Amino acid sequence: VLQDPSSSTVEFNSRNKKYRSLERSFKRRLRAIYQRFSGGPDNTTVKLCDPEPEKVLCLDSVGKGDWSLQRLRLSPSEHALAATVKTPHREEARCILVKLGDREPTHDPPQPLLTIDKVFSVEWATDDILFYSSQQKLQCHHVFRLDLTATGNRSTLVYQEQQPDVFVEVSLSRDRRLVLVNCSSKRSSEVWLIDSAKPLMEPTLVQARLPELLYHVEHSHGQLYILANTGPGQEYQVLRAPLSSPSIKHWVPVCSPGPGTAVKDMEVLQDHCVLATRDPLGLLALQVVPLSQPATTSTLQLPPWACAIETKRAGLTDSGWLEFLLSSPVHPPVLYRYSPREYRLLLQEDTEEHRTPQEYQTTRLEAPSQDGTMVPLTLFHRPMLEKLRGAPLLVHVYGAYGMDLNMDFSPDRRLLLEDGWALAYCHVRGGGERGLGWHRQGRMEGKPRGVEDLAACIQRLYDLGVSRPSLTALTARSAGAVLVGALCNLHPHLIRAVTLQAPFLDVLGTMQEPSLPLTLEERGEWGDPMSDPCQRDTIASYCPCHNITPQHYPSMLLTAYIEDNRVPVAGVHKYEERLQEAIHTHLNESEPTPSVILDLQPGADHFGPGDFELSLTESARQLAFLHTELGLNQQKTKNNTCVVDPWGIE
Repeated sequence: VLQDPSSSTVEFNSRNKKYRSLERSFKRRLRAIYQRFSGGPDNTTVKLCDPEPEKVLCLDSVGKGDWSLQRLRLSPSEHALAATVKTPHREEARCILVKLGDREPTHDPPQPLLTIDKVFSVEWATDDILFYSSQQKLQCHHVFRLDLTATGNRSTLVYQEQQPDVFVEVSLSRDRRLVLVNCSSKRSSEVWLIDSAKPLMEPTLVQARLPELLYHVEHSHGQLYILANTGPGQEYQVLRAPLSSPSIKHWVPVCSPGPGTAVKDMEVLQDHCVLATRDPLGLLALQVVPLSQPATTSTLQLPPWACAIETKRAGLTDSGWLEFLLSSPVHPPVLYRYSPREYRLLLQEDTEEHRTPQEYQTTRLEAPSQDGTMVPLTLFHRPMLEKLRGAPLLVHVYGAYGMDLNMDFSPDRRLLLEDGWALAYCHVRGGGERGLGWHRQGRMEGKPRGVEDLAACIQRLYDLGVSRPSLTALTARSAGAVLVGALCNLHPHLIRAVTLQAPFLDVLGTMQEPSLPLTLEERGEWGDPMSDPCQRDTIASYCPCHNITPQHYPSMLLTAYIEDNRVPVAGVHKYEERLQEAIHTHLNESEPTPSVILDLQPGADHFGPGDFELSLTESARQLAFLHTELGLNQQKTKNNTCVVDPWGIE
């Protein structure tokens, strides 16, 4: 494995000069499109109390390193600020406390009051008491209470988790009445409550963890509202319990979404509960439940182009309005406000330059998998379906941990759409698009189903006349690489090129190494090959690294990060070496030799570089690789910008 972080870039450029000029061109174009959409709304809350903004935090004062801001938390009376910051080379964040107000006006921000290392989450109970969870590498097991007093500051341990596969974080109920200690694993959850008005009291347990019981808690008017998988088919439903008697025997059902409806989020606004839901085809809606009359639940359908919803954190006082962002991979975020009392949906911000042209189409499809299950598929395109035979196609997949495939806005994907690409998003089993049952079908022994679903989605597109194998590329990151790698072993001729970021490719080797930071925690998703021979055989049957055979493979760009603790770079290196050996063993003059490139980058950030310039370079490199390996012609526009002719093939 390369140990010199800079050597990976040198190796990439020296071995792959054919990508250089195209990479530079795409970097210019990406910079321009990011600038074009930079003024759109985001999940930041801005409160202007004075016409002259005051500097309250400067990252230069944090310490040496390339720090980036993670979270900001204001104390209830806005007397203090807690900010978490992070560098690319560390998993753990640093918490900076700053005192606000009561000082002479100055152009310089105040000096930090206190610095706490290795922090994951923070929440204020009062202006003088802060709760935070501490992080050691990838694990969070402890919650502390920090008391800020005139005589000094004191940290007290208030919760310690004993189970190694449980992750602990603190959050705040929307009405700010409760600090919540959330203890979650892949298979169960447990929540403890701390009354913000009595923060020195011991935490109160809601319900001790039970196998396969997942639940989340909100609060309003002395009642707990619990989103738990106790509904039909172990799907989520909303229940209520008195704050004084929170255990499961006191849970009373409030509402259960209809069959096939997946709950994505819950917000409790004073006297209404609002659920963000997704139907079997992926359409988003809000289900509004009046807490005094839950039988009168109503549904508000959201715009059909919307693929992602992100609710905004409530302010220091709850206005009774729910603010949220809607977006799609090709549609920039749009801010909406919704009043459940008035049943009003208001479009807050929508500028002309951020609107998506009407000719950009969102088509929702289904593909029959090998066992007959219909798998949802979302396609973004400009021409009609029947005119997409010659269009390059980029297929996205994830299918793990019960998480939806990321469909937030991406300027990179908008650029491809404008250049004539079709973009497909395959919502395979193992993900959460169709609820918890969809995840259960695709975890552990069900992992091969996700591979079958992915193959079915790609074949469905070809059957509809969308693109063809020589113009098709697959992309995924992290655990999504398992499905892509398995597909390349089973159906290598379905696609021409692949890009993988921080790819998890050696499932069997990783899950047999208990010393790695996530092995124990991940057994609920992948299985335990050390103690269960059947689970070992299942993993061995699909593990990308252990099923490579001498045959034709698509070209691959593997981007990995040397200090990544989530996906050990040794497993990526092993996969690349075995793949190169198999390709050279199979060399066939009738087929072009695929390019397989391992691009090792510095840093420990599993989710990609936080630095904007490094992120642009990485994205430009991937686009240059895809265009080159798919054989797309290039032409110059009048302003000498390189663009794709999507209909021409070399």
